[in-house]
Amino acid sequence: MMNILIIDDDTELTSLLKDILSFEGFQVSEANDGLAGLEAMNHDIDLVLMDVMMPRLNGMDTLKKLREQWQTPVLMLTAKGEEIDRVIGLELGADDYLPKPFSDRELLARIKAILRRTQSIQAEPSRDCVRFDDIEVFPGKQEATCQGQAIELTSTEFALLHYFVLKPGETLTKEALSLDVLGKRLSAFDRAVDMHVSNLRKKLPEKQDGKPRIKTLRGRGYLFVKE
Repeated sequence: MMNILIIDDDTELTSLLKDILSFEGFQVSEANDGLAGLEAMNHDIDLVLMDVMMPRLNGMDTLKKLREQWQTPVLMLTAKGEEIDRVIGLELGADDYLPKPFSDRELLARIKAILRRTQSIQAEPSRDCVRFDDIEVFPGKQEATCQGQAIELTSTEFALLHYFVLKPGETLTKEALSLDVLGKRLSAFDRAVDMHVSNLRKKLPEKQDGKPRIKTLRGRGYLFVKE
């Protein structure tokens, strides 16, 4: 049974979400502010569902502190139209965001897409290690190294790197990356793919020859450079 932690100060909403998710077979725990959410984190949590606007410690500060210790997938709940919240959340390491108000169906689809991606990577018995150039990816352990040094990646960043390493030298459209890595169709003004690629670029050490590892192909997508 997959475990979800809801961090939201709206007790009426958390109660409703708990009922919905429990009915779908999830084990659900809840916290009503950021500090309580951080205290509730443990290794059994498979996904965090977190609101942005909360007392004591808001969602962004909670996410920042959470990422200091945990790489657990995080789905942020943002106010409708607040694009800046979505961008900042992705920059800080959120895996995806969902604007309020949202439907039960959309919420479940996003949650299942994130968990499906995480579980499918971990369940790859045929690939103990995928190597490309100076990068090694270990799907079963969700670990990666570059130039012999471990890279701290969120689950989405790991999935993105794994996807890139399997397809060096190929033009990868944002539509394909959104569908195959994030598990959702790319929508207008959705910057999730761009932000995850940007975060991954920052975490990968510079190549010894100084050349970029990931090229932006304007109007087309991205290219994981193959010499």
